[in-house]
Amino acid sequence: MWINATSKCFLDMLSVFAEFETNLRKERQMEGIAKAKEKGVYKGRKPSVDVERVKELRDSGMGASAIAKELGIGRASVYRALEA
Repeated sequence: MWINATSKCFLDMLSVFAEFETNLRKERQMEGIAKAKEKGVYKGRKPSVDVERVKELRDSGMGASAIAKELGIGRASVYRALEA
């Protein structure tokens, strides 16, 4: 396919406007998050791993794979909980 100067200019302008719109969307999103944090609404996701339970099971002699299977979580989550 052959692209001439006019076509390239048009495509470049479209990409500039798309990037501009993306930046505006990010700014609006960040403003919304800041307002929600001020109101105390934006708190993030609730923890899905009971760190105390993981430590109890580890102290009782269970390995990471067994703990993960018991609690229905990933083995990496067990290691992260033990680091905390």
